[in-house]
Amino acid sequence: MRRGLQVILIFVLVFAFYYFGFGFVGKTAGTIVSVFSTLTIISLCFMISMENRNPSTTMSWILLLALVPIVGLIVYFLFGQNFFNRRKYDKKAIIDMETYERLENEELRFHQDYSGFTTRQQQLLKLSQKLGRSPISHSTETTVLTNGEQTFSKIINELEAAKHHIHMEYYIFRADDIGTRIQEILIKKAKLGVEIRFMYDAVGSIQIPKPFLKEMVDAGVKVVAFGSVKTNFFSSRVNFRNHRKIVVIDGNVGFIGGLNVGDEYLSRSKTYGFWRDTHMLVKGEAVRTLQIIFLRDWLYMTGEQFLQQEYLSPVLSSEGDGIVQMIASGPDNERRVLRNLFFAMITSAEKSVWLATPYFIPDDDILTALKVAALSGIDVRILFPAKPDKKLPFYASHSYFPVLLETGVKIYEYEKGFIHSKLLIVDGELATIGTANMDMRSLNLNFEVNALLLKTCSVQKMVTDFERDLLSTNQLSLEQLKSKKLWERILESSARLMSPLL
Repeated sequence: MRRGLQVILIFVLVFAFYYFGFGFVGKTAGTIVSVFSTLTIISLCFMISMENRNPSTTMSWILLLALVPIVGLIVYFLFGQNFFNRRKYDKKAIIDMETYERLENEELRFHQDYSGFTTRQQQLLKLSQKLGRSPISHSTETTVLTNGEQTFSKIINELEAAKHHIHMEYYIFRADDIGTRIQEILIKKAKLGVEIRFMYDAVGSIQIPKPFLKEMVDAGVKVVAFGSVKTNFFSSRVNFRNHRKIVVIDGNVGFIGGLNVGDEYLSRSKTYGFWRDTHMLVKGEAVRTLQIIFLRDWLYMTGEQFLQQEYLSPVLSSEGDGIVQMIASGPDNERRVLRNLFFAMITSAEKSVWLATPYFIPDDDILTALKVAALSGIDVRILFPAKPDKKLPFYASHSYFPVLLETGVKIYEYEKGFIHSKLLIVDGELATIGTANMDMRSLNLNFEVNALLLKTCSVQKMVTDFERDLLSTNQLSLEQLKSKKLWERILESSARLMSPLL
């Protein structure tokens, strides 16, 4: 329902309240507040119902507004308006498509070779290309980077070698030791004439100091905040965040994965301790698509008109050992790209489905796909943190575990530290790695980017790392969950009610 219609409806209710309320109800403050809040709640519940959202999401909002009206109103105006509404990003969707069609290599777009893959794999590749609207590359080299030490050492080495340009996009970028180290390199490179564009999410990096950014700007780095909410924090736009982590250097080298920039990702945080994460180094054809994803975000936020083709290196004939596809998703794409891709991957499995995620809040379809796979005898494993970084999603995630365990899904809690890897591996041959968690926020609201891999050495590395991670876990049993205290079960069930909102 359009914002204007909402405003008109609320205005009518206010007018009716003042006209009839003062005449028939009375003028006491308590009565006025009570009647007005009741009418407001009723009108919002009606509007939510008329938007034809997912039934579980609709009921969650109605329950929240009915049970805790004041808190519910605040949360609704911050996060609930037009939950699946793409109108705010229609402009970006148009820009994205025009930019992609202008810049992407036609040979890669229209001439895809799926021979050598099974029928199921070919079907999945065709689906992923239609969903992602991006080409599949047979000539891309990928390297899995395990944890922060490997990741940041590689990023720093490549930044130091940059000659033409550096494009960087992060959800969280901190002004701590590692953040300052990277900032210093960007400043040095900018002074040497390297073109640098740096984008950070306005909410995820809300604590980044202005002087820290000013030093970069003064050195010639182009700095942009994605989705600024300073002018209108109560806009529902605050709910749509850019969760992507992209680095592209000279158009030839790219990075994608789960690590933001901060000392905690190097296991230097006393709160989290050891931080287990996964990133990926990319070279070859697929870097071109990663570059285009960045350029589309930059063009949307800045409107900067520049010769984008100069940042796209010629398609390289890298020694690829399988196929790689870069896939962007977000509220600007009505196809719910990664959600549908994850669902298709799970339902295509013949042997195994292995999932690592720090937040597990699936929708009904993903949950059903996992249960059916396990009931079919497929080896379904979920790797999840033993301790939370965010308590509400942590408790909500645990509410899904009993029904999964009943169907044969194996759930492992990582006890060595905090696991932040975002992986889905199917049959030991097909995998996706990137920024998206297996939760409703990543699958419906955030701007995300993942890499789809099939029959590459990187998939085998991910399998090896997953198996090694299992050695530092405790496997949950149904008896353990049933023996939880009553207050724990109540807490998890209450968090579950808000799961579509998280």
